[in-house]
Amino acid sequence: MMTMLSSRRRSSESEAGFVIVAVLWLLAALAVLVTIFSIYLSNSARALAVNDTALQAQALVSAGVELTAYQLQLAAKDARPGQGSFHTRLNNVDLSVSFISEAARVDLNAAPKELIAGLLTVLGASDEDAKNDADRIIGWRTRATPGKAGNEDALYRAAGRTYSPRQAPFAHVNELALVLGLSPALVERALPFVTVFSSASGVDVLTAPPEVIAALPGMTPLTLRQFLDDRPTLGNDTAAIAAALGGAAASATSQKSNAYRILIRTRFPDHQETASEVVIHLRNEQEPYKVLSWRDDVMVPRRAAREL
Repeated sequence: MMTMLSSRRRSSESEAGFVIVAVLWLLAALAVLVTIFSIYLSNSARALAVNDTALQAQALVSAGVELTAYQLQLAAKDARPGQGSFHTRLNNVDLSVSFISEAARVDLNAAPKELIAGLLTVLGASDEDAKNDADRIIGWRTRATPGKAGNEDALYRAAGRTYSPRQAPFAHVNELALVLGLSPALVERALPFVTVFSSASGVDVLTAPPEVIAALPGMTPLTLRQFLDDRPTLGNDTAAIAAALGGAAASATSQKSNAYRILIRTRFPDHQETASEVVIHLRNEQEPYKVLSWRDDVMVPRRAAREL
C-alpha cells in the first residue's frame, strides 16, 4: 500500500514538473514573440518615417520646380533671367532653389568642334587629343553620309568595341562615356559643363562657368581674367559683351534657351537634408513646362551647401 502511494506521489510530482517546464517554455516563446513583434513595429515605424520623409521631399521638389517655372513664365522670353535663386519655407521645411539656363553649358549636339575641343583642353586633354576626341564626338552625333558610311563604325570595330556609334544626336550626356577615345576621368570632369538640352551652338557667357568661358575659341588667359572681372557690370549689353570677349565673341550666343536646370535643396526640422536636380523646358500657358531630367540625391557643391 505504501509503495503504491509513493509511486502515485512520484507520478504526480513528475506530471507537475512537466507542466511547469511546459509553462516556462511557453512563457519563453511568448517573450521571444513579443521581442520580435517589438522589433518589427520599431522597424516598421522607422520605415514609415523614412517613406514619409521621402514622399514629403518629392512633393517639396515638385513645389520648387512649379515655383521656378512660374517665376520664369512671368517674364517675357527675351527678359527671362539666365540664373537666379530663392528661399522659402513650406510645411516647416526649408526650401532653397537655384536655377540656371542650360545655355550656360556646351551642347554636345550643337556646339562646333572648336568649342568642344576647347572645353576638353581646359579640362586637361592635350591639344592633339582634344581635337581627336572632338572629332569622335562629332562623329557620334552625325548621321553618316553615303560617301562616308561605315567609316566611323570601322574605327569602333578596329578598337574592339562591341557597339557602333549612335550617328544621331546624343540622347543623354552620359553617352559621352561610350565615345571612342575619351577616358573615364575626362568624361567625369566634362559632365558638369555639357548638356543635350540647350540646342545652342554657343554659350551664354553671362551665366557660363569660368571653365566654359575659357573654352571659347580665341579666348586668352588675360581676356578671360578681365572678362570675369567685368561680367557683373555688363548686363545684357550685346556690344559691351562682344568688346569684353574680344576674339572669343563669336561663340557667345544671344539665343535664349527654354531649358533650365534647377537645384532644389530641402532641410527638415530633424536636420535631414535632400538635394535634387531637375531640368525643365518652358512651354506655354496650356503646358507651362516639361520635365526633361530628374535626379535625386545629387551632390551639392560646397559653396551651395554653405548657402542652405
